[in-house]
Amino acid sequence: MLQIDLWKRVLIWLICAAGILLALPNAFYTRVEQANDARAALEVGQDSPELRARAAQWPEWLPSGLVNLGLDLRGGAHLLAEVRVADVFEARMESFWPEVRDALRPERAVIGTIRLLPSEKPDELRVRIGNPDGMDRAIQVVRGLARPVQSLTAAGANDIDVRAEGDTLVITLTEAEKQAVTDRTVRQALEIIRRRIDEVGTREPTIQRQGTDRILIQVPGIGSAAELKEIIGTTARLTFNPVVSRTTNPNVRAGAGQKVLPAMDEEGVYYVIQAAPVVTGEDLVDAQPSFDQNGRPAVTFRFDTSGARRFGDYTRDNIGSPFAIVLDDEVISAPVIQSHIPGGSGIITGRFTIEESTNLAVLLRAGALPAGLNFLEERTIGPELGQDSIEAGKIATVVAFVAVLVFMVLSYGLFGIFANVSLALNIALIFGLLSLIGATLTLPGIAGIVLTVGMAVDANVLIYERIREELRTAKGPARAIELGYEKALSAILDANITTLITAVILFAMGSGPVRGFAITLGLGIVTSVFTAIYVTRLLIVMWFDRRRPKTIEV
Repeated sequence: MLQIDLWKRVLIWLICAAGILLALPNAFYTRVEQANDARAALEVGQDSPELRARAAQWPEWLPSGLVNLGLDLRGGAHLLAEVRVADVFEARMESFWPEVRDALRPERAVIGTIRLLPSEKPDELRVRIGNPDGMDRAIQVVRGLARPVQSLTAAGANDIDVRAEGDTLVITLTEAEKQAVTDRTVRQALEIIRRRIDEVGTREPTIQRQGTDRILIQVPGIGSAAELKEIIGTTARLTFNPVVSRTTNPNVRAGAGQKVLPAMDEEGVYYVIQAAPVVTGEDLVDAQPSFDQNGRPAVTFRFDTSGARRFGDYTRDNIGSPFAIVLDDEVISAPVIQSHIPGGSGIITGRFTIEESTNLAVLLRAGALPAGLNFLEERTIGPELGQDSIEAGKIATVVAFVAVLVFMVLSYGLFGIFANVSLALNIALIFGLLSLIGATLTLPGIAGIVLTVGMAVDANVLIYERIREELRTAKGPARAIELGYEKALSAILDANITTLITAVILFAMGSGPVRGFAITLGLGIVTSVFTAIYVTRLLIVMWFDRRRPKTIEV
């Protein structure tokens, strides 16, 4: 007989009610968004009557999850950045030189003098040996400094390759090490960019790796690509280097293992420093805006255990010597070490404003970008264009929705009305699920919803046509309806499972808007099958139990 257990009826209506409740905030998008932002501000300690008034715009006992609008709907900034991994190779070889020098010094009796030569390649270190007859010994010593590549794909490989060219010892990074360094660098840059953007409080940014050394960054709701570049473009690479000399000559030549950097706050002043830092910003565990003893804005910092030990040892052994604090290849300050600093904490002073000291602290806390970025592509999408896209998407959805409603009523009469009710619930369930998982809706995502509207009635059409066939065999209406659902089920599942597989592949292989389309299409398939098989059937059963018709016309 045509019947559905009471517990199943209750469960179906509870699912529908939950979907409507979760989708409800999207009908009051601006109000709910303002309330959510105000509550977030109140949670971090900000308090004002205006914030409390905004937070009260939406009841706390109601769901407040929203479907986030993507870049093409909300407007925002789009950047495609290339990570300069060659900078990392160069820094790696610069920091390796002191280790090579210290390893070769005890062998001077065999190899003679050692001298660092300039190299045109960033991944290469060239060292001249005074006694070419001792080259084999020099190669043996330097090869002893090799370490295994930290990568699962290069197990057993070493990080450096050592060879001789006449009286010159040439040390290069192996291909396996360069691949591992590139992968680590891009992953680290991804994470740091994500942290910096999260500090600004933007909603649902898209930050994805593209190719070997490129990163795609899309941030909805931000003013311009220039503003986004200001947030993420600063390398904020902090190092502490020994000072060799101070000069006003911009053409001064640096020796091997040294470099010349300008002073940030003193125009025309340059410092010659050792290229290999004692400690770097990677050793920092905290950085906070503060004030120095004269009441000027500054930044206090604290090192981890390893950094604190190296920092303390150096200050102990070099009392009376200047020490350069370098940020992005500019010397912020070069104080003279007055005493041993064992605690691993200090203060960065300079001609900062309060805003600059706060921003510097944020950048240092988020971490230094491991390398600079080249911005290959940048676009700014205005909110007006995003609003036009939303309006166009609304029109397309409404037209598709109305056309389907009219078609179903004209084709199937009362049963078409049941299908239309389930279709409306289907849309509510889609938005409810999108809000629940915090998905981002893009223009292709709207296309996925429009496509779902058309596909949602496909299952009902299959069921109704099957019921018509069963009615022609002179079966009773109850039996015809029951057989219609039973025999159409396999065709419905086959059609929707194959489409769902396509959506899963699109989500796995695609990125950005393609994933948005795949998410809405996949969720739409699940909800349309649910509403067609359960909701429409429940509506028909409830009508049939009440009317008990002798004949039905589909």
